[in-house]
Amino acid sequence: MRHITRALLGGAVASLLLAGQAFSQGIDGAPAPFDKGGVRIAVVSFLGSGDWLQAFESGVKRQGDALGVELTISQARNDHDTQRSLVEQAINLGVDGIVINNGRPETLQDVAQKALDAGIKVVAYDVDLDNPAVAQIEQSDADMARLVLEHAVEKEGKGFTGGAVYVAGFAPLDRRYAVWQEIAKANDVTEKAVWGVVNDTVPASVADQTKAVLTANPDISVVFTPWDEFAKGVKLAIDELGVSDKTKIYGIDISTPDIELMREENSAWVATAATNAAVVGEVSIRALALDIAGAFPGRSVLLQPTLVTRDDLIANDIKTIEDLQEKFPAFLESDAATAEWIPAAR
Repeated sequence: MRHITRALLGGAVASLLLAGQAFSQGIDGAPAPFDKGGVRIAVVSFLGSGDWLQAFESGVKRQGDALGVELTISQARNDHDTQRSLVEQAINLGVDGIVINNGRPETLQDVAQKALDAGIKVVAYDVDLDNPAVAQIEQSDADMARLVLEHAVEKEGKGFTGGAVYVAGFAPLDRRYAVWQEIAKANDVTEKAVWGVVNDTVPASVADQTKAVLTANPDISVVFTPWDEFAKGVKLAIDELGVSDKTKIYGIDISTPDIELMREENSAWVATAATNAAVVGEVSIRALALDIAGAFPGRSVLLQPTLVTRDDLIANDIKTIEDLQEKFPAFLESDAATAEWIPAAR
């Protein structure tokens, strides 16, 4: 029987998940140490909330349970020092591997190396630790941004006036915003404003900023939101200002609540590009498992994105992520970081 305990760690939330019988018995035919069991993995996230993180952690738990490992899952709640401390705590616990989810490279590179020096394997998602011994789990941020922004140009035409919600210093946002700049330059797009914030109340804070920006710049017809928490805030502002007929949102990431917002009547959020956050979680655990078993998964483990439009959702009667997975099979799973001995997560 699975046992879950929760502890508050100086502003961070951590949970310990034990995978019961599978944890003690190991996996038949698996390489060491998975043949005997007893493998311990820590997952340390920079973020502390949001639909994406919830889905990511559900995938982590599902794959961890299938592998029979002990998982310690913690969130730094947008605090860089706390994230460092959580990684150091995982090192002190003597885990076999650590998944680092988001954060800033300059905060994490030295503690990641400290883990490697202690014989602990490390994989990273959406933070470039610039270390050849660390597998980078990537959802092709450039491809996601290019998918949705090329669609924006197709729908809105060249030469539109746009704005972007962006905060520098976060690897996925930096990569996505770079593509926005590239597409804007190539298509005579005028970037009228850039705004954004990363905190514990992202949608509300971004909504306040967006209302001010759109009031001052009513000619903005496209807002690029390279994170769905940004898109929620922009949509809230557009709804309150009553300008959904002339200002459209092109975003990245998707969840069931996102689908609900996109499906609303006259919704300004018309397209998004995404990978399945739960699948990202599964792949992160599989990649780390391979590394722990002595089969380094490669410097880059890439997941391919899917473009999802509001028209797609309505035409296919898609109301949830489960519907999306059923009707867009490419969104259901990934063959990245797999091996015959690794049990399927579902």
